[in-house]
Amino acid sequence: MRKKVDERIRTLIENGVKLRHRSMFVIIGDKSRDQIVNLHHMLSKAVIKCNPSVLWCYKDKLDISSHKKKRSKQLKRMRERGQLDPEKLDAFSRLLDVGRVTHCLYKDSERILGNTFGMCILQDFEALTPNLLARTIETVEGGGMIVIIIRSLASLTSLCTMVMDVHDRFRTESHSEAAGRFNERFLLSIASCKACVVMDDELNILPLSSHIRYITQVPTEMDSEGLSEAERDLKSLKDELSDDFPVGPLIKKCCTLDQGKAVVTFFDAILDKALRSIVALIASRGRGKSAALGLAVAGAVAAGYSNIYITAPSPDNLKTFFEFVCKGFDALEYKEHLDYDVVKSANPDFKKAIVRINIFKQHRQTIQYIQPHEHEKLSQVELLVIDEAAAIPLPVVKSLLGPYLVFLSSTVSGYEGTGRSLSLKLLQQLDEQSRAPATGLEGSLSGCLFKKIELNESIRYASGDPIESWLNGLLCLDVAASLPNPACHPLPSQCDLYYVNRDTLFSYHKDSELFLQRMMALCVSSHYKNSPNDLQLLADAPAHHLFVLLGPVDESQKKLPDILCVIQVCLEGQISQNSALKSLRDGHSPHGDQIPWKFCEQFRDIEFPHLSGARIVRIAVHPNAMKMGYGSAAVELLTRYFEGQIAPIAEANDEADVEQSPIRVTEAAEKVSMLEEQVKPRTNLPPLLVPLHDRRPERLHYIGVSFGLTLDLFRFWRKHNFAPFYVSQIPSAVTGEHTCMLLKPLKTDELEVSESELGFFAPFYKDFRIRFSKLLSDKFKKMDYKLAMSVLNPRINFSEVDSSGNSSEGFLKTLDGILSPFDMERLREYTNNMTDFNLVYDICKTLAHLYFQEKLPVSLSYVQASVLLCLGLQESEFSSVERQMQLERGQIHSLLLKVGKELYNYLNGIAAKEIELTLPRLKRRVLEPYNVSVDDDLREGAKQVEEQMMEKKIEGSMDPELQQYEIGDKEAEALQHSKIPSSGIISVKSSKLKDQNGVDRSTKKRSNDKHSSSSKSKSSKKRRA
Repeated sequence: MRKKVDERIRTLIENGVKLRHRSMFVIIGDKSRDQIVNLHHMLSKAVIKCNPSVLWCYKDKLDISSHKKKRSKQLKRMRERGQLDPEKLDAFSRLLDVGRVTHCLYKDSERILGNTFGMCILQDFEALTPNLLARTIETVEGGGMIVIIIRSLASLTSLCTMVMDVHDRFRTESHSEAAGRFNERFLLSIASCKACVVMDDELNILPLSSHIRYITQVPTEMDSEGLSEAERDLKSLKDELSDDFPVGPLIKKCCTLDQGKAVVTFFDAILDKALRSIVALIASRGRGKSAALGLAVAGAVAAGYSNIYITAPSPDNLKTFFEFVCKGFDALEYKEHLDYDVVKSANPDFKKAIVRINIFKQHRQTIQYIQPHEHEKLSQVELLVIDEAAAIPLPVVKSLLGPYLVFLSSTVSGYEGTGRSLSLKLLQQLDEQSRAPATGLEGSLSGCLFKKIELNESIRYASGDPIESWLNGLLCLDVAASLPNPACHPLPSQCDLYYVNRDTLFSYHKDSELFLQRMMALCVSSHYKNSPNDLQLLADAPAHHLFVLLGPVDESQKKLPDILCVIQVCLEGQISQNSALKSLRDGHSPHGDQIPWKFCEQFRDIEFPHLSGARIVRIAVHPNAMKMGYGSAAVELLTRYFEGQIAPIAEANDEADVEQSPIRVTEAAEKVSMLEEQVKPRTNLPPLLVPLHDRRPERLHYIGVSFGLTLDLFRFWRKHNFAPFYVSQIPSAVTGEHTCMLLKPLKTDELEVSESELGFFAPFYKDFRIRFSKLLSDKFKKMDYKLAMSVLNPRINFSEVDSSGNSSEGFLKTLDGILSPFDMERLREYTNNMTDFNLVYDICKTLAHLYFQEKLPVSLSYVQASVLLCLGLQESEFSSVERQMQLERGQIHSLLLKVGKELYNYLNGIAAKEIELTLPRLKRRVLEPYNVSVDDDLREGAKQVEEQMMEKKIEGSMDPELQQYEIGDKEAEALQHSKIPSSGIISVKSSKLKDQNGVDRSTKKRSNDKHSSSSKSKSSKKRRA
């Protein structure tokens, strides 16, 4: 039987087509699929131009196959069984055959980004997430429609208790009851959306959509050519610049007036060619930022720019950019393969994305993609384009800026998230410094020319689209304007921490909505990556809780207090021993309980997961209240709260303060049909903010935190006595940061712990430090030395008693197996400036590991310890140390020498005897003093000689020739009485030897000498004569 369709449905569709606004229909019932044909037919008649394309999204299975042959067999089988009305069946099959239907699984929804459809159908409501909702709805063009199909419900309020697929990820072993707060808020929000209609499967409008009761057709303001006012302005701009090359042909590719003005502004900066000029393009999702950048870069090529670099979180984000660069080339009459070539990446991770365009029409020109952290490649750059800068960490964006032209685009609100409050931080700094260039500020951002462009008009649909406003409100996408500046900045000691009741927060009351928008604005402005799915996690996850830090609250003023800080906490632990053993055995960790599972994996400990703890998921401080101590105050109050210092700790069986799930109203709704059911926000709700002393805390053993490792963040948590136990060896592909997990034990009587500050965590922390120090030479070789020093947190100042090595255990007492005597000798020579550092480099690495394990109680300065870490643990080159520490090489060697002396003195003091005994030595002769004096020795020697002479004399063995010279008694007496002349020769007349005639032989000899001399003189006289 045919039935007349409600005119209000047709009017809503036609109004959307006229205004280029989207409309949404929620159909509840098992036969909802049959009404899609009717809605598509009404949309086709209103659009006039052609049948609108259809995007059909589903979870895993379609009622009717998308394959033509399979569908024909399936329909034939259903017709034979009598399951389908032949009339409806023919209409539906015609839609699938002729209606340009694209089927897409929810898990493959990323591939539809950038596409545009006239109609979007979402079935399997239980599989929808906020990300999927935003991603699919944003593909619908103006004048199109969104259809959400929901299976039969006993009542609309039973939607609040529907079990969603994502709830499986929210459940943990100790928290298994997920709430339906997000669905409740979704249901109440569509009741307030002017372009949304909730119907049953017979197109009967439900009372929830009473707002369209008096809907009327709207007139459209168009001229004779059928153009709206905005379209006329864009046409006049194109006509005005049609003769200007190259901007004229490029402007013709623009779809909105805002986009055309943005391209003109970009081109003005290109022709200006001023150094240190930055143009920032800010817009929400779907405004044509990437297209405008692509057209501007095509104009820069035509203007003669040679080296153009483009960076983004991933080359996949640049698909639209490169597409419009090529469209700009086509408009400028560049021919592919003749004037330019497109190069795609061979990297499998980039999935054949375009990474370079080589242009060679006028001269060699290049458009090259680089990754955000490769800023060192920008030495020859003339134009740098930073697309999706919101998803790049702020320090990386700052490092990319320099003395060249920079185009920067950022999504300030959208379902892809925003990055670290780019518009609130970096752009604000650039704006201030461009207005006051003579302030004398130092840094890469001072003295730059800055322009800011905003795109407000959407390309897919007209401005003021009600579906866009509804989606932004539901998913807290456009929350930048919802964050007012604090009226005052009270002292941190005057602030209090409050518990936020999530039932009230997500109840869709006016004040609750405003408070929720402000909370999400704080989170968006403080974290580099935010997702709409975070909102569903906050609403439905049973283990998550919210706390806010507020200043002194004046109850007399009826307004919401200013939020200074937001803390999101997730309760973890209480995992059974069997589950821990199963996780270790399978090598797989379930969802949730990040810290217990990671701790169990790292230390193979099955006792820790049984403990209960809290993980701080995020802590967000108001952007205008940074560095004022509010974050520290919130963490200290939270720690005191869970230690039971503010309110007594709840017992195991105490459920008075446990957050209750939403009230199930299915039973109450059974008495009334959906056509009569009125859905309104609940009234019997607890207070939104609960002081901590009015709520009993859970019994916990520790508080943990997990974040991307940066120096400022790590020092913040280390200041509050959090100690690390895990640093990922592989950095994040998005941020380039290592994931770090820290833990702080709470004071409790349930654990047997040592008296150290870290309690039961002390031995695990010691093991982590040893492992981290060993990995510094490999996985963390490029880590900044300040960050490495903060993670290791070495003790570098020892008291005199400790330095002696007598008071503390654990210090090195022997060198056995650690350093050889030869190593000590080389180290001694180095400390005496007798050798080069290369001779003791291997010793430096050994000593560095010993020192940072606190086995060498030697006091060093921070700079000295840093040099030892860079060269000993990280094994860095001297050039790298010079660059990091900004020191000359001579200063580094001087610091090393001082470190070597200090360490050698300690080692020599504890092991000098050990070294002396182990060194090899040559055997030496022992020289003892002689007991006999020299005179006695001479007399003894003379006596021995006389005795020998006497023996020879007696034996008659003396030579007769020598006997004539023997000194007798008379000659000896004569010698004693004679004086020694100056010549030193004494002649004594001998009476012993005479010749045969009685003449002394000596006399005879002398006479013979005289005779011979006289004869010689005579002969010489004769010769002269």
